[in-house]
Amino acid sequence: MMPLLDLTIAIPVRNEEINLPVCLAAIGNDFAKNVVVIDSGSSDDTKKIAAQWGCGVIDFKWNGKFPKKRNWFLRNHTPQTKWVLFLDADEYVTQDFKTEVRRNLAMDHKQGYWLSYTIYFLGKKLKGGYPLRKLALFKVGAGEYEQIDEEHWSHLDMEVHEHPLIKNDVGIIYSKIDHKDFRGISHYIVKHNEYAAWEAARFVKMTGEQNIKMQLTWKQKLKYRLLTNMLAGPVYFLGSFIFLGGFRDGATGLAFATFKMSYFTQVCCKIRELKHSGDNNEQLQVAP
Repeated sequence: MMPLLDLTIAIPVRNEEINLPVCLAAIGNDFAKNVVVIDSGSSDDTKKIAAQWGCGVIDFKWNGKFPKKRNWFLRNHTPQTKWVLFLDADEYVTQDFKTEVRRNLAMDHKQGYWLSYTIYFLGKKLKGGYPLRKLALFKVGAGEYEQIDEEHWSHLDMEVHEHPLIKNDVGIIYSKIDHKDFRGISHYIVKHNEYAAWEAARFVKMTGEQNIKMQLTWKQKLKYRLLTNMLAGPVYFLGSFIFLGGFRDGATGLAFATFKMSYFTQVCCKIRELKHSGDNNEQLQVAP
């Protein structure tokens, strides 16, 4: 058996009894020195399952301010390993991924890595569409997730689309993690409604705040530039379904691109609604 990597895998969870066993089985007992589950008050058997698999379990209760879940873990339960990998319960590492990670960490010439993911939708692995990448593997102490002042407007206790700000050189792991949520389409819709509200509130919050804008990746800058336009959804659809080959996935690819188009349209509408509400409030405050 190969030696365990000097790596902590941190899995933020809430009511993940369906996905978590598959996630932990994929990790196995031959990859990382430590696996930790960070739980936000699960009401199902999530914590019991984690304990059965021999994972450490940490309880997290958000106070509505910075830091949120991942940064809170990094600051208050700093891993004793050299590396940390943040993995969602619906993300399943593959053998190819583990092999490539082992090879790259042995070279030790990067501070962190962008990870690549396959996307499953309606039980089917998608061939086309926009690639999914996240910066989720990095050296402990090399950085933390970007800080966003979310007091009074956010209801999500974990970083959503924030990314870690790593101080030095970052590489890419090309072997993919499987992103497959077994909780069904209803959960997908509810989750993306929450994300849309967060995206809209973040956009309104950061408008005019140059220090936040400077921290955005080029993809984030492009996304936020488009989000004020009702064409953002159709533009995403054309890019995903036509230009990036989503049509190869047939009806499933069409449904996925349509859902994503709806999501970006929803964000745009929520931004307009928030701005309209803010304008009305300002008028009320200055009214005699």
